[in-house]
Amino acid sequence: MSDIAIRVENLSKRYTLSHQGTRGEGLRHALQDKITAPFRRLFGEKAPGNIPASSSSRATTEDFWALKDVNFEVKRGEVVGIIGRNGAGKSTLLKILSRITEPTSGRITLEGRVASLLEVGTGFHPELTGRENIFLNGAILGMSRVEIKAKFDDIVAFAEIERFLDTPVKRYSSGMYVRLAFAVAAHLEPEILIVDEVLAVGDAEFQKKCLGKMHDVAKGGRTVLFVSHNMGAIRNLCGRGIWIVKGEKQFEGTAEKTVEAYSNSGAVGSGLSWNRPDSLPRPQIAFESIQAKIEGQQPQLRLTCNVVVNSNGDTGSALIAVDVCDLLQTPIMQALPNSKPFIPRHAGKQRLHLEIDLPPLNPGSYLLDFWIGSHFTNTLDYVKSVITFEVTDSPTNDRYFPHSGDHGFLVPSSRCETLPL
Repeated sequence: MSDIAIRVENLSKRYTLSHQGTRGEGLRHALQDKITAPFRRLFGEKAPGNIPASSSSRATTEDFWALKDVNFEVKRGEVVGIIGRNGAGKSTLLKILSRITEPTSGRITLEGRVASLLEVGTGFHPELTGRENIFLNGAILGMSRVEIKAKFDDIVAFAEIERFLDTPVKRYSSGMYVRLAFAVAAHLEPEILIVDEVLAVGDAEFQKKCLGKMHDVAKGGRTVLFVSHNMGAIRNLCGRGIWIVKGEKQFEGTAEKTVEAYSNSGAVGSGLSWNRPDSLPRPQIAFESIQAKIEGQQPQLRLTCNVVVNSNGDTGSALIAVDVCDLLQTPIMQALPNSKPFIPRHAGKQRLHLEIDLPPLNPGSYLLDFWIGSHFTNTLDYVKSVITFEVTDSPTNDRYFPHSGDHGFLVPSSRCETLPL
């Protein structure tokens, strides 16, 4: 028997994107095009009465390569993490490996039964009960009824759905759905387990529980492909990593080296920029452009910003502040480089360089607001949510599951010692 569980050779996936014309958009024009199409075919691009065909009927197409010439091998019992920005092609790769979609070209070889957890409830039949779906998924994996029954109680206990076991899953909440889906995928013991961002779903306690189970699976000798944006989980669960950029394999190596290459490349939170749109009014002094990037490693991250402001030359000075907010635009903290006005408002553009030491933040995405004023009660310009940055690592060393948002966004350092009784 081969030592290779997964072999991917020159794997590519192409999608064809359609672009509608800018003129003649909308439901009315779409219906008109459909009705007149048979006549245009008869009379050649013109309808009866020499009525011109709608320009919107000539849609253009382009090829989009979600994956291009990807090659790698995974040995039996190996746990490999796949990382990359949103849209890099990670989920497309897992769907091809799970036989959900076909590749455009290339070849994959899988040795062993495969279980996948790609989306909530993938492979569940909504009309069947939780109990029936457990047996259905086991049968799809090629397991006998005896094998499924041996794991049945563990699956139900892990998913915490005992009361709803005989309820059709279409009536489950999204949390119940994903608990059952993960429990089935993790407990039916396929040779190959494929998991796509299990940390993105469920509540904090369930995420912690899932990662604990993933840790057990990783130690149990099964082959695992694990996609996650949690770099701490990748480091702790995986022996090797693959970094994908725009559908192509950018780097492959140990999990530590892969995460390091990904973080240092500027792929996360780096090179983020904003330029003032022409439609936004310009006050006496205005933000013209902002470039930001994240430097360092948790728990000592530094946010550096290069800011260009433009003044009409009115007298007086100004000060600047930066708010760090969550995705609901709730401020978490404010950075105030100087509490007194220090920016001279002479006419023309000025460049400011800001360095902000960030506190230990939970992994996640954050927004930046930029404010400028002559004093704290007089706002001259205020641009909100113009920069987004991402924190991928946990601020606590060796933690392979994330700090949960229900305990706040900041993780301060702390100390503890045991004392004799």
